[in-house]
Amino acid sequence: MNVKAKLNNVRISPRKVRLVASLIRGMRVQEARTQLQFLMKKSSLPMVKLIDSALANAKHNYKLNPESLYVSSITVDEGPTLKRGMPRARGSVFTIRKRTSHIALTLSEKSAKNTQVPVKKGAAAKVTKEVKKKEVAVEETKEEKPKAAHTEKKSEEKKGRLTGISKRAFRTHEK
Repeated sequence: MNVKAKLNNVRISPRKVRLVASLIRGMRVQEARTQLQFLMKKSSLPMVKLIDSALANAKHNYKLNPESLYVSSITVDEGPTLKRGMPRARGSVFTIRKRTSHIALTLSEKSAKNTQVPVKKGAAAKVTKEVKKKEVAVEETKEEKPKAAHTEKKSEEKKGRLTGISKRAFRTHEK
């Protein structure tokens, strides 16, 4: 069951609202609410109110359990732009665009059918083959490179040696 809620003409730029929307997309409702409550963005408060409205719709209209709901889709569209002016040099006017947003939220019920996301068979097969090839290549390179004895000696010498600021900081006063 899909439950929809909409919020129109929010006086925040759509670009800024989309940042918050992408953060909560796909989350369970309770997780999304807590995430938004601790988020320091101006658009998080209207989002919390929108989620609460959608939850109220789900309880009252459809008698759904709020614990089984998740944010299936959230879209942010551009609303009307308010045009204002700011005085500039030699009596000219600079246009200031105050943008607004329309937010549409859809909550869906989490069921056994919705738990797995379908993946294209061809794409998944290609990805697994590439990963296996890379793993085999990494294992082969590890086996082929024997460590030389002279490199181990150099690294042991460097471990005990201090340089630069650390030399001055850990200087031992031996005479």
